[in-house]
Amino acid sequence: MSNPILRDIQVGPIRLILGDARDVLPALGEPADLVVTDVPYKLSSGGNAHQSMGGIFSKDNYDNGGDLMDVVRWSEIGGPIYRACKPDVDAYIMTNDKNLFAAHGGFIGAGWKFHNLLAWNKVRATRNRWYMKDLEYTLYLWKGQADKSGINDCGSKQLFTFNNQNAKRTDHPTEKPVELMAHYILNSSNQGDLVLDPFMGSASTLLACLETGRRGVGVEVDEGHFETALKAVKDAYNAGLAA
Repeated sequence: MSNPILRDIQVGPIRLILGDARDVLPALGEPADLVVTDVPYKLSSGGNAHQSMGGIFSKDNYDNGGDLMDVVRWSEIGGPIYRACKPDVDAYIMTNDKNLFAAHGGFIGAGWKFHNLLAWNKVRATRNRWYMKDLEYTLYLWKGQADKSGINDCGSKQLFTFNNQNAKRTDHPTEKPVELMAHYILNSSNQGDLVLDPFMGSASTLLACLETGRRGVGVEVDEGHFETALKAVKDAYNAGLAA
């Protein structure tokens, strides 16, 4: 079998890997202390009505086919992520409303257990004929013994509010705010821990690792997004943004 790791670059405490996560995760080596990731899933505009959607779902950008990027089935990825982690860890798996139950089933079926359902209030809403969508969701999961886990700030609420519109850094279609990733990382890890993002996209999780003093490993299958993430991490590290 050929090496699934096509490129492997270390930038300070951050490791960036080009390859398919399903193949790369078994070859990572050191198991992770935490998972924070936005799995690429099928998207739907919620209908074909004229002018029903905008932004990344506008008719100029999206044909309503469901595949805005390369996607993986939920049943394919929960197990590889589970096996790439230490015995007692937390995982934050992001999804939207239409994928919520499939995501839950895929990860629970792989051995993960459910802590809580979290939400990100994006403030700005995506136009929709069946209520405008302003929320994205995060499955807060754990592996191992629940009494060995627990968030560091017990005053944190399920809802995290942050308007990412003016803070967008790249042209990645589903870029998440670094602030959101840092919130999860600070609550479920300690300085020096290794945080895994099997779908690093624009590198939001890895940038949050730099800001919070964690080590990070990200995997990305798309070479263009890999280059975007690599540049973002290099720029942040060279600017001295690492904690």
